[in-house]
Formats: sequence, structure tokens, C-alpha cells
Amino acid sequence: MKFLFAGGGTLGSVLPLVAIAQNIQKKDTHAEILWIGTNTGPEKIVIESYSIPFVSIPAGKLRRYISFKNVTDSLSVFLGFLKALRILFSYKPDVIIGAGSFVQVPVIYAAGIFFKKTRIIIHQQDIKKGMANALCERFAHLITVSTEKSQGDFSAAKTSLTGNPIREEILKGNTAQGFKLFKKMPTAPVILILGGGTGSQFINTLVFNTLKDLTAFCCVLHIAGQKKYLETRLPKQEDRYQSYPLLTKNLADAYTIADIVVSRAGFSTISELAALAKPIILIPIPKTHQEKNADYFLKKNAAIVLHQKELTAQKFVKTIKELLDDTHRRFALSSAICNSTPPDATKKFLDAIRMMIDQTIKVKKW
Repeated sequence: MKFLFAGGGTLGSVLPLVAIAQNIQKKDTHAEILWIGTNTGPEKIVIESYSIPFVSIPAGKLRRYISFKNVTDSLSVFLGFLKALRILFSYKPDVIIGAGSFVQVPVIYAAGIFFKKTRIIIHQQDIKKGMANALCERFAHLITVSTEKSQGDFSAAKTSLTGNPIREEILKGNTAQGFKLFKKMPTAPVILILGGGTGSQFINTLVFNTLKDLTAFCCVLHIAGQKKYLETRLPKQEDRYQSYPLLTKNLADAYTIADIVVSRAGFSTISELAALAKPIILIPIPKTHQEKNADYFLKKNAAIVLHQKELTAQKFVKTIKELLDDTHRRFALSSAICNSTPPDATKKFLDAIRMMIDQTIKVKKW
């Protein structure tokens, strides 16, 4: 059986699909997998680190507001459609799976129009229904969602609540390897700061402006993002501060040693941190779906949320220090986030795929 995954631009639409691809490979050694992504996002490095064949197509973002970029991006979408069509005719996938990225749109439209027998799955991980999934919904044979809150956004006949799949290795972090990410063994609590796969210049600058205060009471492991690593004037490396543009295989180790995680509010990262019961501080990207994600966990008392518009360097340092000093608060956050998402998401997702395949393609169970 041939599976085609479509995801990229950011790692948010990639990581849950990687978890599914890993398990398909493990369950059926005869399954073939191909990944379609963008040629500008960080996903190529990640996908190839899992030895998954990767090809890229042009992709454009269609905005809900008036912008000249909608014109230029429409051309990218059309070119992506033509290249996706060529890949589909060559590869002939049985199943296509996307998780809300704009690179999935030309792929799923090409399949929906010209490959009627190909089964299409879209996964909605964020709380707010994304435009890419809204555009692709008409062609989907199965829609999986991460939370109960998202179930009402799609056709009940197509929708299954699975939770958000996470990669197997995330649960297998090694503490010793995590400490090796620093030059010396940390002698204070560790704060892991994430800006997403492409990075956040705001968070990077915030780290730069507060590092002296932060390293007075903690060690900082900073994942600056592949694109923003060289764009931001980052502090020089020292015993209590270490930065990386991106971590792939070592991310689980970094998670393991973190006493607190500061992150953007992408749902895939939050899902991984929830599985590890990590106390988190979220800084959502303003005026995006991330604010809905952050609000969802805030209402469950499962995260501290700092809004970028009103966040100062002093408030940032104070929030981290107060949380480090409050063991009971950290425990409460860990407990709440651990229970905030459906368990066994990867298994439920695979069961949903299996049921769809058995009912439609009529092949032997894999």
C-alpha cells in the first residue's frame, strides 16, 4: 500500500504526520511512503532524518484578508497543483494524509479531481479550523480532530476524535544526552525556550534582552529556529546558555531535562509537552490560531499564557522565576496538561485509518 503525506512550511503540520508514518512503517514493512513538502520550510531536514523520501512543490498561503500576496501565492498554488498532479500520476498513492498545511491543498485537489479511488484524510490539530482544511474538507473521506472542541467544525459522518499523534521517540528522551547539549553539566534548573521550527524573532530578542537576569538563577537551552538563528543577534554561548537552530533527534533529550518549557502555541509542540507532563509558558503568535490554542489550555489551568503585545522583559523573567520557585504550581500545571488531551492518539488515528481502508479499499489489514 502506498501512503502520501503532505505537510510543511512549518513543523506544526509535519510532526503529527511523522508519528503516523513511523507507525505505518513499523506495522507494514511493505508499505511505501512518500512525503510532499515545500522547498522553503524546515521540514526537509526533519523528514529526511527519518529516511522518508521527500519531494517539494510550490505552495502559497491563501489569506482571509485582501492582500497582493494572494495574487502571487495563487500562482504558486496553481504551479503546485501541476507538479502534484505529475507526482500523483507517477506514484499512484492509495492514501493521502495532510494535517492542515497549505502544501496539502494542491495535492488534495489534484487527487480529489483526478484520483477518485485514492482515500484522503485530513487532520485538524489546532482548536481553530484552518483554511487549508476548510478548503480540503469536501474531498476528505476521513477527518480526524485533536479535541472535542473541533468536532462540531466538520461533518459528523466523516469526523473522528483521535487526539494529536506524537512521535515515539519523544517519550524516550535521555537525560544524560540532554545535559550534553550544554558545554558543562547545568548547576541550576533548566528552561527550554522554543520558537517553533522557523523560529521567532520576538522570542529570540526577548532571550537576548533577559539572558543576564535569567542565567542568574537558571540555565537556558534555546532553540532559536532554523530561519531566525542567523537573523537575530543571539548571545554568545556560555556555561548557562546554549542555543541551537533546530533539534531533530535530540529534541526528546532536551524535553527530558527541562524544568519549564517556554514555547509558541503550536498544537503539535503542546501535544508533545502534554504527553511528557511538562509545565509550560505559552507565548502565542498574535492574531493567529495560536491564541485559540493557548486559550484552550489556559482555561484548563494547563498552561501559563503571556501575550506578546503586553509582554515586557521584566514580566518574562518574573514569570519564569516565580514558577520555578513554586513547586506546587508546577505540579498542578503538569497534572492538568497531562489530562488535557485524549490519550493514545497515535493508536486511535491508526485505527481510524484501518477502519477506513477496510471499508473502502477492501484490502487485507496491515
